[in-house]
Amino acid sequence: MTREKTTIQHIADALGISRNTASKALNDHPSIPADTRQKVIQKAIELKYKQFAYMETDNLLPRQTGNIALLTTNMPNTSHFGSALISGLEKRISSEGYNLSIHIVRDDERDAGKLPNNFDSTAVDGIVCIELFDAAYSEMITGLGIPAIFIDCAATTDYSSFQADVLLMENEHSIYRLTKQLLDNGYQRIGFVGDRYHCKSFHERWLGYRRALLEQEIEFDPALCILDDDRYFIFETDWMEHRLEQLKQWPQAFVCANDFIAVRLMKALKARGLSLPRDIGITGFDDANESRIVEPHLTTVHIYSSDMGVRAAEMLLSRIRHPQQPYYTTHMQTHVLIRDSAPALNRSAGLISPSS
Repeated sequence: MTREKTTIQHIADALGISRNTASKALNDHPSIPADTRQKVIQKAIELKYKQFAYMETDNLLPRQTGNIALLTTNMPNTSHFGSALISGLEKRISSEGYNLSIHIVRDDERDAGKLPNNFDSTAVDGIVCIELFDAAYSEMITGLGIPAIFIDCAATTDYSSFQADVLLMENEHSIYRLTKQLLDNGYQRIGFVGDRYHCKSFHERWLGYRRALLEQEIEFDPALCILDDDRYFIFETDWMEHRLEQLKQWPQAFVCANDFIAVRLMKALKARGLSLPRDIGITGFDDANESRIVEPHLTTVHIYSSDMGVRAAEMLLSRIRHPQQPYYTTHMQTHVLIRDSAPALNRSAGLISPSS
């Protein structure tokens, strides 16, 4: 006979408390007294509730399956920063005796809030999420009661209530410095290209760009920006060309949310006969392989991808060992790389008309 799955209501009923109180206790809410919280945890262990199913009442040892799962909606290719990150992650967890399994979340699974068919939540000690930027799906993952870390996250994520650790590269300050460098070199009319709501990192880069303009009292002009939904950048191969045609004027420089967008923009501008950077400066973010191959070489921001993977592993291993510790949101330092796509500009240079 199959045993009924333990729920928070079972724990609440066993202790004679409300479901809301039991839920808050399990999530370490500050309004719950320490003794009440300890009773709830003890009862959760006895009833084998979710993350407590593999813990012993006497010493509270975390469960040990030896498996860590990576969930992603889009497996990074070799030019994506995530490829080196996963390599660093796997190397670090394997040194602790863990295996890494990779599970692709299909669009229909994401929309329905379902886990991949080959994912068994009872057979993993921790979860790593990469390229998972859907807020509702992320909340579903954190509700599993399994230690989890998100490498980047949804743009709307509220760290104060998010029940998982988050690791990001440093975004805002590096793009602020890069944009300020452009301003200091004579670029006064600067546009942003990218969906600022695609993920938390993109949004932080957008904030860095806006802060640099604000500090120099330069009015933000949305007519110089391409801020459309991310799906257009990814799925429509000639979309950038069409979008450029809609601009009534172009800025002196474009700050792009990542190198993928920047390289596509450079190709579209070249197809229209513009010379880069003589006519328009371009910057990216990621220091992808393409940034060093494209002509002119792309000014960008370097990510320490492998080190991020190691750090993500260490954060998750710490969470597995100490599941009740406060959640962490961590940024790893990045490095601005000034290359040929955005050198110093003559301060007397003006706007370029799309028709020129």
